Amino acid sequence: MSAFDAARFGRVGLALGGDSAERAISLRSGRAVAGALARLGADVVELDGVRATVEAAAAGRIDCVFNVLHGRGGEDGCLQGALAALAVPVTGSGVLASALAMDKLQTKRVWRACGLPTPDWQVAESPDEAADIAETLPTPLFVKPAREGSSVGMRRVDVPDQLADALANALDHDRQVLVERLVDGPEYTASMLGDAVLPLIRIETPRDFYDYDAKYASKDTRYHCPCGLDEETEQALAALAREAFEVLGCGGWGRVDFLLDVDGLPWLLEANTVPGMTDHSLVPMAAKAAGLDFDTLVGRILETAADGEVAA
Repeated sequence: MSAFDAARFGRVGLALGGDSAERAISLRSGRAVAGALARLGADVVELDGVRATVEAAAAGRIDCVFNVLHGRGGEDGCLQGALAALAVPVTGSGVLASALAMDKLQTKRVWRACGLPTPDWQVAESPDEAADIAETLPTPLFVKPAREGSSVGMRRVDVPDQLADALANALDHDRQVLVERLVDGPEYTASMLGDAVLPLIRIETPRDFYDYDAKYASKDTRYHCPCGLDEETEQALAALAREAFEVLGCGGWGRVDFLLDVDGLPWLLEANTVPGMTDHSLVPMAAKAAGLDFDTLVGRILETAADGEVAA
């Protein structure tokens, strides 16, 4: 990436780590991004967590922020709002979009209101609601904390008797839980970079679903890119994912995950405004398929801070 002008970014604060359930993944993402920024010639300081990042911004020690804080605090609008108040640009989406995308329930409400396809759901705040939910939504189901990423606290429920335990497990991670109709079909992801949708990836795992281990540890997970769809279908799905990203107000870079059912119809699952940047991560994989190496990708993401308005 010979044309990259690192000097125009000033000192870059690399926000990583933090104290969310995704800390370990954020540190892995941070190590990879730090290496790329160094190779690009950027002046980088690593900042562990939201407080350290905001304190550095308030003290004038950094000029912009490359955010790889996954999960609450860094991905849910809190960091974005604090940096906006300090007029310090940050990569990715702004306050409102970050908050909406982090909350799976609010994401689905916006998509449904906009006429976009997302599986039916119910909301639970107690395991005691299991029986009522089972009468409304037939199994199989997925149970998810409303505001966690990386499949933390998520379980598949195949019979109603499993639902109460799954709710209790998810409620250990959040006060609200999403109970979602299972769509039986292949999972895809669409990565966003600026105005472009990168090549779709089809995810294949022998596990019950694409869980935390399948994402970050398993050697059995397979990623298909090209995804195996014909060009017209892939373009249509990419356009749907782009619309799903934009109606939430998201921008810069990110990812939208969806499933195809047995009839080939798409069902949107969630949007991610600070996706992983590890060796198992999907955005770098899609970028590579589009002809962008990792360092170029990191440079392009950094430009989403310098070229955009202060997150709001």
